[in-house]
Amino acid sequence: MRVGFGVLGPVVAWDADADGRAIALKGPRHRAVLARLIIARRRVVPVSRLIEDLWTEPPPGAVGAVRTFVAALRRALEPQRPPRTPARLLVTEGPGYALRADPDAVDAWRFEQDVAAATTLPPDGALPRLEKALSRWRGPAYAEFADEGWARGERSRLAELRLHTVERQAEARLALGRAAEAVPDLEAHLAEHPWREGAWRALALALYRTGRQGDALAVLRRARALLVEQLGVDPGPELRRLETDILGQAPHLDPAAARGGAAAQVWADATAAYDRTVASGARTRLESTAALLRDLSMTGGGGLLTARQQRVAAVAAAEELGDPELTARVIGAYDVPAIWTRLDDPEQAASIVAAAERTLTALAAGSGPGGHDAIRARLLATIAVESRGGRSERGRQAARQAEEIARRLDDPGLLAFALNGVFMQSFERAGLAPRRDATGAELIALAARHGLVAFEVLGHLIRLQARSALGDFAAADRHAAAAERLGERHERPLVGVFTAWYRALRLAATGRADEAADGAVVQAADEAVVEAAYRDAAARLDGSGMPGLERGLPPLALLCLRVERGRPAPTGADLDWGPYGPWARPLVLLAQDRRAEAAAALRKVPEPPRDLLLEALWCLTGRAAIAIGDRETIARAHTALAPAAAELAGAGSGLLTLGPVSRHLADLAEALR
Repeated sequence: MRVGFGVLGPVVAWDADADGRAIALKGPRHRAVLARLIIARRRVVPVSRLIEDLWTEPPPGAVGAVRTFVAALRRALEPQRPPRTPARLLVTEGPGYALRADPDAVDAWRFEQDVAAATTLPPDGALPRLEKALSRWRGPAYAEFADEGWARGERSRLAELRLHTVERQAEARLALGRAAEAVPDLEAHLAEHPWREGAWRALALALYRTGRQGDALAVLRRARALLVEQLGVDPGPELRRLETDILGQAPHLDPAAARGGAAAQVWADATAAYDRTVASGARTRLESTAALLRDLSMTGGGGLLTARQQRVAAVAAAEELGDPELTARVIGAYDVPAIWTRLDDPEQAASIVAAAERTLTALAAGSGPGGHDAIRARLLATIAVESRGGRSERGRQAARQAEEIARRLDDPGLLAFALNGVFMQSFERAGLAPRRDATGAELIALAARHGLVAFEVLGHLIRLQARSALGDFAAADRHAAAAERLGERHERPLVGVFTAWYRALRLAATGRADEAADGAVVQAADEAVVEAAYRDAAARLDGSGMPGLERGLPPLALLCLRVERGRPAPTGADLDWGPYGPWARPLVLLAQDRRAEAAAALRKVPEPPRDLLLEALWCLTGRAAIAIGDRETIARAHTALAPAAAELAGAGSGLLTLGPVSRHLADLAEALR
């Protein structure tokens, strides 16, 4: 079990191989011991020091108590460790204990790594790393130990680094011409930390670049008043110089407008006019925000993450107004095409689904049969898309209802969104690639007729997946090329993430990254070449804003490549299997010649989620069952995979494959004889 630790907020631990399942840490002193060892950064903390830190006046049995706390932590953190075998994570060494956590196992360490990496990158590369770093915070560091002397220095250091990171994030946004995005975060930052001159300067500059010169000057005057009245100091030279430059409208203050020309100026003028003329509390602002978030989400990276976070806030604000029609429009406006079937943020998705269900109920109570059909269909399509990968019948029911209403209303945009929901709910069993291919074909035709570019891209990506599952790589190539052309023309950077993975899959399956001009049969590509292609594809995921796709996928692709070629699973300790850990673990343990543990792990493997990797995960389960001789699991895998006999296992994901399902079925059938 790989364990993760969180200290950017209350101290917690989780099972990184079980989709983040929380690990119970018992009482406050147990968590205090763990926190003290994390602060030591893998170094030994003597028992005597732990006693001093835990008690002002240590009790007579303090040494025994510390040993008890450590023993309980070991049981929680290494539950599968056989009795009387040495601990691997919380170790005894010399006069005390050390926590030998991996370099990326602690959220604070990963935060620092992200911040350090951002210093070497240009603004467009640094911004997603900084946003990712800040997203790790759940509250004040080591929150429950604020009064402990042993935590004070580390808490202060991390807090200062976080403040610095917020300001660097704002600077990166300003450098990229995204001043409007910087304003709300800086305002919140300064409300809590009003003495930071760099943040005042960034806020004033951001306001100026969004056409709000008066607000920018007011911010600088407010900063001066705070500094003089509260601290008795004058503003520094940078703040004074900025005020002079704003008053003189110095050209160097607006590099984004200079680079973007007329388009940048139009944007600045329009947003400034909107701010002046539309009241801050107007309901139309919520609808405008929802539409803006939809567009922001398609920029990828930090834009996608921000859009998802702000979407939840926009829906909550709409619900507070008590107008179900407004809430429905805010929810339904975010008809962002979705291609990957694992949720990026299950909690956010659940909150959106719950809000959509509440709004449907409220609409039904306030209208007769057939009322509000269009916005009801958008709510239903939202439920279908946001409940993907689950086993509830509600998602499939919502998809069917949304599609029926959209067809009856003959609304192309609504139908495209509804078909996205239909696609997301088309994984109730294996072998449904032909059905998804038909959905993709309809989406392409519909979107091309009505100028729905985002859904046209979605249709091509769906068909890329489906044709890959059916082994028709010539057709999949055409859809990849069409998606890339649309993505480049309409600035959809995430398209290239999926097509890069598709070409690695194609190389693994056929020995070529594109179609052979002469149609010749090509030998399988060297494993090292395919692994390099997957590494290149994995690099495209970093900062893409799609954690549901990113986490665990690179090692899973490597595992599938090895299994398909009859080789043992990779066993590196640094491999993060993410949500795929339960299906990988039996094969990894078998590769380590730990057969009994592999058999125990296989018994715990759940049924795969109903998503694009359904067939791949069943094949991995089947291979492990064959190796172990688990006839019951062999039979279950054979039954589950039988409908996909004509497909390539996993290729329907557009990302990876384990070869023909028929070959796996033959091996499973042979094992049952």
